[in-house]
Amino acid sequence: MLGVVAVAAIIAGGIASFAGFGIGSVLTPALASQVAASVAVACVSIPHLVATSLRLWIVREHIDYQILRSFGAMSAVGGLAGAAVGTMVSARWLEIVLAALLLFVGIGHLLGWTKRMKFAGPAAWIAGGVSGLLGGLVGNQGGLRAGAMTGIGVSRDAFVATATATGLIVDLARMPVYFTAYWSEIFENWPWVATMTAGVIVGTLIGMKVLRRIPEDRFMTVVSVLLVVLGIWLLAKG
Repeated sequence: MLGVVAVAAIIAGGIASFAGFGIGSVLTPALASQVAASVAVACVSIPHLVATSLRLWIVREHIDYQILRSFGAMSAVGGLAGAAVGTMVSARWLEIVLAALLLFVGIGHLLGWTKRMKFAGPAAWIAGGVSGLLGGLVGNQGGLRAGAMTGIGVSRDAFVATATATGLIVDLARMPVYFTAYWSEIFENWPWVATMTAGVIVGTLIGMKVLRRIPEDRFMTVVSVLLVVLGIWLLAKG
C-alpha cells in the first residue's frame, strides 16, 4: 500500500504544480482508507506544506501581491476557522456542496457561462474566505480556491504563484490546529507521512516542467477540466 500512496503522491504533486490543487484531493481519500478521515487530513497537511513551499520558491517572482493581500488573507482566516470546526463535525455533506461548486465553475468556464464573472474588491475577499473555510473543513481547499481564482483574471504564472502563496498561508494557519488535535496520530503514521512527502516533492519538480509546456491561452481550459474531474471524484468517492 505504501507504493500505491507513493505513486499517488507523485501524481498529486505534479497536478498541483500547474493546477494549484490536487494534493489534498488525491492523498486524503487514499490515506483515509487506512486511518480515520480526520487523521488523514492532518497527516496530508505535512506533504501539502512541503510541496507548496517548494512550488512557491520556484514561482515566487510571479506572485500578485494585491490579490494575495485580499483573497489570500481571507483564505487564511477561513482555513483556520474551518480546520478548527472540522475537528468536530462530519464533512461529507460539505464535500457534496464543494463538488457541486467545482462542477459549476469548471463546466461553466468550458462552456463560456462564467467567463464574465469577475471577482474584485469585496467579492475577492468573500471568495477567499469561503474557499478557505470549506478547505479547512474538508481538507480540499485548493480546488475551490482555483475555481474562485478563475474569476479574478490573471496570467498563467501569476495564477500558479498567487494560488500557491495563498495555499501556503492557509497551511500555516491550519497546521497548528491539526498538530494540537492529532500530534500523536501523526507521529504514529510517520511512514505514510514520509512516503507522501517524498512523492509530492518528485511530482512537484516534474509538474513544474510540464507547466512551462502549457500554452498561456490553453491554461485555464486545463484548469477547468481538472476542476470538473475533481468535482466528479468528490461525488464518486462517497
